[in-house]
Amino acid sequence: MKTLLVFVFASLVSVTAAQPAYDTNFRYYYYDQKLSFFEKSDVYKPEIVWLGDSITDGCEWAELFPGKKILNRGISADITFGVIYRLPEITKRKPRKIFILIGINDIARNIPDSVILKNYETIIALIRSQSPRTKIYFQSLLPTNNEFDLFKNHQNKTEHILAVNRQLEKICRTHQVHFINLYPHFTDANGKLDKKFTNDGLHLTGEGYLRWKTILLQQKIL
Repeated sequence: MKTLLVFVFASLVSVTAAQPAYDTNFRYYYYDQKLSFFEKSDVYKPEIVWLGDSITDGCEWAELFPGKKILNRGISADITFGVIYRLPEITKRKPRKIFILIGINDIARNIPDSVILKNYETIIALIRSQSPRTKIYFQSLLPTNNEFDLFKNHQNKTEHILAVNRQLEKICRTHQVHFINLYPHFTDANGKLDKKFTNDGLHLTGEGYLRWKTILLQQKIL
């Protein structure tokens, strides 16, 4: 495990040092605020951890699934590099299940699909190494809706989103990780994020989270 961690963090440093054409920086005030709280938190051993960016951060998962011991480890604006960096805080708690949704902010920053996919594999490897009994559930990226003016960098990236989702499914199959394809459950007739689930073209409203819950219950995942 130590060797794996050294390789991962060396890779993160080398990416930064090379100054690529895309932004891989994940540290900012909100990220550091949240992570500092997570690291100081002396909570119960969770049954389930929800891990991701603002789409995860924006939901009260313990209320959505009452009776289950759930920790929300979403951080708004996070990217795959940020998830890799903070995984030890999560895996030390040895959750029974972890649900991951991350990558749309990577796409918005024009981080290449190949880099995102490599980071997905690193996330799986680290969880397997640090918490072998944890079941991993990787969820597909959601659609967006370019009829909204907000979050323009996230819009008109449908081709990339679908390509990443297809490759993520293959990665999950290869590594025997459960893949949950959320994408088609949130689209309208034009293939965009349905307006009944969003008010900004990217994030979900309460109705969207209820749809998410229904998908997981119907698939008997929770």
